[in-house]
Amino acid sequence: MSDAAHIDADDVDPDIRRFVDALNHGYGQFSDFASLPLPERRAAAEAVRGPWREGGPAMHRTINLSVDVVGLRLYVPSDAAALPAMLYVHGGGWTMFSVETHDRLMREYAARAGVIVAGIDYSLSPEAKFPHALNEVVAAIAWLRAEGEAYGIDTARIAIGGDSAGANLSVAASLKLRDQGLPPLAAMLLNYGAFDSRPTESYARYDGPNYMLTVEEMDRFWDNYVDDPGHLADPFAAPLRAELHDLPPAFLAIAECDILADGNRLIAARFEAAGVPVEAHVYPGATHSFLEAVSISPLADRAIEDGAQWLRARIGR
Repeated sequence: MSDAAHIDADDVDPDIRRFVDALNHGYGQFSDFASLPLPERRAAAEAVRGPWREGGPAMHRTINLSVDVVGLRLYVPSDAAALPAMLYVHGGGWTMFSVETHDRLMREYAARAGVIVAGIDYSLSPEAKFPHALNEVVAAIAWLRAEGEAYGIDTARIAIGGDSAGANLSVAASLKLRDQGLPPLAAMLLNYGAFDSRPTESYARYDGPNYMLTVEEMDRFWDNYVDDPGHLADPFAAPLRAELHDLPPAFLAIAECDILADGNRLIAARFEAAGVPVEAHVYPGATHSFLEAVSISPLADRAIEDGAQWLRARIGR
C-alpha cells in the first residue's frame, strides 16, 4: 500500500498521527538521516525526541549511578520506605536511544505505580553484540537485589519492563534467571516488543514511515544486534522461539498499527499456553513508540495508566 493510500484511509489515532508526523518532520531536518554516521544519527534522534520527554510528574529524587560500567538512573517517586522497583529497559532497536529519551515514560510509571524505576543505559549495538546487552540487564537485576535496599528498594518486589528492544531484553533476562535457577522477578511489563525477526502479516500491513517503525529499520536493527545471522534463532535473542514456562506474570501493551503487532499477540498467546499469567491490551490506532506521545495523547495516557495499575496490583502495597 502506498503512503498516499495510508493517508487517504488513515487508521492511526489523530493524536498519535500528530506525534508520528512531528517525529518524521524532525528527522526530515537532517539530510538523509538514515545514511548519517551512527554517532550523528544517535545524536539527532536524541534531539528529535527531546520535546517528548519534557513535562510529566516530578520525582522525590533522581539518582544516577554507575554499576559495573553500566549507567543506572533511579527514579524515586516518594520518601516512602521499602518501595517496590522496576528495572526499565529502553527501546531503540538495541542501537539507538538512552535513559534520556525515555526519561518521561519512566517518571510516569514511577509516579503512577508508586515504584522506584531503575532505567538502564545498556551498551548499544552494533558496537556491543548479542548477548552483551542482555548480560548487562541480568547483572543490573543482580545489583538491584544485592544493593537495592540501600536505595529504599524492597528487594523482594522487583519487576522488569521495557519497550520494543527493551521488551525483548526483559523477557530474555527472565529466561536467563529461570535457566540459571535464580528466583524469578515479580512481573514483566512489555510494550510493543520485538520478539522475533521473522516477518508476519502485520509487517506488510503497517510498513512505512506513516506507522513509525518500518520493516527496513527493524531488519537493520536485528542485523546490528547479532554478529551471526544464526543467532537470530537463539531463544535469548528471539524470545518468541523460547520455551516460556515458569516466567513472571506479563502485561503487554500492543500497538494495533505496528509491524510488531502480530508478534506481540503471538507471544501473549504462548505465555498463556505455557501457564504464565498474562494480560494483553491492544490499543486501536496506536503505532510503535506511541507511549512517548503521552503529553498530547489520551490513548497513550490510558495505556501507561493500564500498565502502571497492573504493576501496582502485582508488586505495590
